[in-house]
Amino acid sequence: MPLSNRLVFFRPFAVALLAALALIPTRPAYAQTVPPQPAPGLSQPAPAQAAPAPSQQQAYTLAPDKLAKAIALSRIRNILAIVGGIWGIVFLWILLATRAWARVEAWAQRRTPRRWLQGALFFCAFFIFTTLASLPLDIYAEHASRSYGVSVQSWPSWFGDQGKALAIALVFGTLVLLLFNWIVRRWPRRYWFGLWLVTLPILVAVMFAEPVLIEPLFDKFQPLQQTDPGLVQQLEKVVARTGTDIPPSRMFLMKASVKTNGLNAYVSGIGATKRIVVWDTTAGRIPDDEVLFIFGHESGHYVLNHIPKMLAGTAFGLFFVYWGCAGLADWMVRRFGPAWGTNEVSSRTGFIVLLFVISIASFLLEPVSNGFSRYFEHQADIYGQEAIHGIVPNPQLTAVAAFDHLGEAWLEEPNPSPFIEFWLYNHPSVEHRANFAAHYNPWANGGHGEFFTH
Repeated sequence: MPLSNRLVFFRPFAVALLAALALIPTRPAYAQTVPPQPAPGLSQPAPAQAAPAPSQQQAYTLAPDKLAKAIALSRIRNILAIVGGIWGIVFLWILLATRAWARVEAWAQRRTPRRWLQGALFFCAFFIFTTLASLPLDIYAEHASRSYGVSVQSWPSWFGDQGKALAIALVFGTLVLLLFNWIVRRWPRRYWFGLWLVTLPILVAVMFAEPVLIEPLFDKFQPLQQTDPGLVQQLEKVVARTGTDIPPSRMFLMKASVKTNGLNAYVSGIGATKRIVVWDTTAGRIPDDEVLFIFGHESGHYVLNHIPKMLAGTAFGLFFVYWGCAGLADWMVRRFGPAWGTNEVSSRTGFIVLLFVISIASFLLEPVSNGFSRYFEHQADIYGQEAIHGIVPNPQLTAVAAFDHLGEAWLEEPNPSPFIEFWLYNHPSVEHRANFAAHYNPWANGGHGEFFTH
């Protein structure tokens, strides 16, 4: 269940780590509903030569009918993404200004004298309210995806997934917010530092547990060896070349065809839970060579240590984000607290003020996190193309064809607005990726790649 394939507006469990998730994607997803734009790499690729390819492979293009659909669907996605982010902030403010959160806190206090149970009731109500607030936008996003033939999921199944996401939030999200609120009460002057210390371990735990505890709740998996042993043999060649150490027993086929026509293959998990997942819409629908490129791209995120780098960057950024948000939340409680029904951040309502401020920071910092993500994705594109060199006949044409098939399946717009790319896209645009792939040939004239010397 790639997270980037869903409209992000108060995704229940993600709210518990809103600021952290604004700065680091939980898993580098290869395909996405909101396409992205390239960012310059930290280092220039090893001497790349322009290698001519057939003209139709020079850029990502769509047939006129699909182009019209891609433009229309992209406009809907972009509007929903921006409106959803703003509405999430406004919704919290409305419930603060109307003292609704204060009334929920009073209701929880009347139900039980135990403070931790009061908190559990309060935060369960928080997740239910925010989920209901996001539901109209989420429903419209799914309706648009179904109308344009990207989603094929039935409405009962879709609502079932929303219910599962809410259940996860009510259990684990509530525990996280109880911990965060306890830290705020325990260290009222330096609580932001305590939140900073616990956020990253929680993120790592989620990344570790997601493949084995979360993903199976939403999708069905079976060993890839049982369904496509030939593809497994091909993937093992890329595993050997990249050194990702993923045996066939951790290669899976995901039954995505009951929910989407989109294509994807990815690597998820860390440590003992690391695994390869190929969607059944991908295996057999596009050539195995292209699946190898997609897998090579995903392997690049691990080999190039993108996850530790993103965690380090998140730790650096969150230190200042939490510090700044704590100061602003304290000021807002002093200034507006009496009208909102609270006089300290450590109260349940006061804690909502903190989440409100973090929500604003999350929205404003989205372009920053997306910029880093685009850079890592560009690096992974280079790595994926180099990883299949010598395994497939023509890495350039294979990569371009993979981008074309992915873009067509997800109806990605070929020429998105520069502002939209800057603000929303966490991957380079499909056109930029295809153009780069078509011209990237460092092996010409005896050269070598940036990440592989042969």
